Amino acid sequence: MRIGYARVSTDGQDTAAQVEALRGAGCERIYEERASGGRWDRPELHRLLDQLRPGDTVVVWKLDRLSRSLKDLLTLIDQIERSKATFRSLTESVDTTGPAGRMLVQMLGAFAEFERSLVGQRTRAGLEAARSRGTRLGRKRALVGAAREEALRMLGDGRSSADVARVFGVHRSTVARMWADRGAGTG
Repeated sequence: MRIGYARVSTDGQDTAAQVEALRGAGCERIYEERASGGRWDRPELHRLLDQLRPGDTVVVWKLDRLSRSLKDLLTLIDQIERSKATFRSLTESVDTTGPAGRMLVQMLGAFAEFERSLVGQRTRAGLEAARSRGTRLGRKRALVGAAREEALRMLGDGRSSADVARVFGVHRSTVARMWADRGAGTG
């Protein structure tokens, strides 16, 4: 069975053109959704995926109707194929029923993996550059200045982390970490 999926991002948009194209491609059932393609909580998409049977073909008008992210698109196509179903995009002529379509999806996967590697490299380089400039990374400290000194004094006087945390309105793990870090030069 050919199953169509039509999606628009906002209420002001209409799925009519997509639905017409999907019907023209022979879709017997069409799931329509109004949600961002970058979100995973799309009930109609999950309903479609849950009802897939071996031999079914999921059809979309355009690849970005299934997902805005290449990584997520590949994850969804993989999920479709694990259901022993195939995938077809009308606009980009991607069709995993044949070897050329499967090869194209694998090439997309290779490009996505390459891009993830580049993003990781750039992120690590940016973090290292920030550290070398003396930038403190991470969340803001919950206890600073006089409050931090007072909390450390209270801990040094034998008060429990839980007790100090209650006094300053922070979690006790925050106090415990601060106490552990006090001599490491991270405070």
